Amino acid sequence: MSPAVVVPAALAATHRASSRGSSWIDGLPALAEQQLAAWRLRPDGAARHGMVALVLPVVRADGSAAVLKLQPVTEDTAGEPVGLRVWGGRGAVRLLEHDPDSGSMLLERLTATSLSSVDDDVAAARILAGLLARLSAVPAPPGVRRLSDVAAAMLTDVPEACAQLSDPTQRRLLEHCAGVVEELRGEAGDRLLHWDLHYDNVLAAQREPWLAIDPQPLAGDPCFELMPALHNRWDDVVATGDVAAAVRRRFEAMIEVVGLDRQRAAGWTLGRVLQNCLWDIEDGETGLNDVQVAVAEALIGWAP
Repeated sequence: MSPAVVVPAALAATHRASSRGSSWIDGLPALAEQQLAAWRLRPDGAARHGMVALVLPVVRADGSAAVLKLQPVTEDTAGEPVGLRVWGGRGAVRLLEHDPDSGSMLLERLTATSLSSVDDDVAAARILAGLLARLSAVPAPPGVRRLSDVAAAMLTDVPEACAQLSDPTQRRLLEHCAGVVEELRGEAGDRLLHWDLHYDNVLAAQREPWLAIDPQPLAGDPCFELMPALHNRWDDVVATGDVAAAVRRRFEAMIEVVGLDRQRAAGWTLGRVLQNCLWDIEDGETGLNDVQVAVAEALIGWAP
């Protein structure tokens, strides 16, 4: 393998934590070589990575800059090229090539500067909301996961999750969130959602000031997209001294930009709290995350 292509130890460790991930990471060097050759790419800098993917800066045969993204094909990653194709570079990174068998993608190269670099968190939330408005302006294509199905699955999991909570106040909060989701799920929407639209998944670019990366496309209501921007950059929220007011400021800024109904947006945000809490309990937590509880308490009075 080219000496410029190095699999980061942290990425390898994450994948080796599961048996299927171990086999993929073992084959990653050969996969990198294969895609570099197939798309006539030359490595152009140190590899970067997230939790799942290896991202390698490259130069194409025509001299243009791009990045090669290598990741296993899973339920969470399979929809990414589908969504990027539909958006066609409008508000999101542009997909240049895709190999369906391996899941490899060639993407336009953005900068390493994320929206987290914007000092004013409310200003950052408004920028993110502008992208959300653009991305969700199109209907989801067939085959993308649907919020209606996600909501139904969450509601099925609530009784068992509540049984794992010893605090009756936390059980009541989880049940309340479930009740709101039950009320809303009949009209879960059909817009193409990013599903993981937080500040570090928005990068500065040359073609546009900011573009979204790493989508996990979902068909649903844009109101379900607000939560990542509320609970990320939490230190900024705490620093205000009034957590509830700070959460509401971000929330109000975003719904104003996107043009969302406040009550419905609050309701689906409680649905996102429910989803996050269910994931935590599934991972072995016996109590609700303080940040999730704080967001729910800030918005619960505005929900249906």
